[in-house]
Amino acid sequence: MVGSLEGGLQYPSPVIAANSRYLLGMRVDATSYPDAARRVVEWARRGDSRYVCVATVHMVMEAYDSSRFREIVNGADLVTPDGMPLVWGLRLLGIEHATRVYGPDLTPCLLAVAQEEDIPVGFYGGNPAVLARLRTILAARFPDLQVAFYKCPPFRPSTTEEDKADVDEINRSGIRILFIGLGCPKQERWMAEHVGRVPAVMVGVGAAFDFLAKVKPQAPVWMQKCGFEWCFRLCTEPRRLWRRYLKHGPRFVALFGMQLLAWRRRYG
Repeated sequence: MVGSLEGGLQYPSPVIAANSRYLLGMRVDATSYPDAARRVVEWARRGDSRYVCVATVHMVMEAYDSSRFREIVNGADLVTPDGMPLVWGLRLLGIEHATRVYGPDLTPCLLAVAQEEDIPVGFYGGNPAVLARLRTILAARFPDLQVAFYKCPPFRPSTTEEDKADVDEINRSGIRILFIGLGCPKQERWMAEHVGRVPAVMVGVGAAFDFLAKVKPQAPVWMQKCGFEWCFRLCTEPRRLWRRYLKHGPRFVALFGMQLLAWRRRYG
């Protein structure tokens, strides 16, 4: 069964899967830290080439505005609800047990399991200063973790030769989990383009590199739980983020409100 939103967007019926819903056409999975870690580690042990999206309102709206990007996210092996608005959306669409799986918390969760299971990991993204600091912090926090790859790609699009060199370096390193910190939507596009070329589970964690390296402050836990993390981030990075929140926030509320009304009329 297929539903529709204002503007003609088609999205699969929210009753297709018990553990997933489509928010404005983009799939979001009801998962948890243990469940996500179990899935990633199982794939990593087998050497699977897969990718995981850590979804926010920003990602939902990028997917709403671009059918190609929506296909990329919906094609992911796992899409976790990073932002509280997405958790609330899942609950309002019938998944009462939905919980947040936040990139900066999922990353150390996966690192702890990778250390225990002796699974080599790598990091792709950020800048040299962030990665240097992250390297020092992770060495102290996870002393037995195999970190076999660190790379800061250029901010501009990589050339074909640069991309091939990066892929060759990743593959030689032997990593099985690759954390991608390129920001949305660049990191999701990168992961989709490298499925089958990189024999690792790619996890797009956005600003997690900056938070874990402690070069950017995180919102207090109470603000995260109340869904006001966006306000904290806007106050700390107004010049970079004001357009994103002004453009996406109000549109998401209005469009999801229409989706929810249509869903309740149809499914009670």
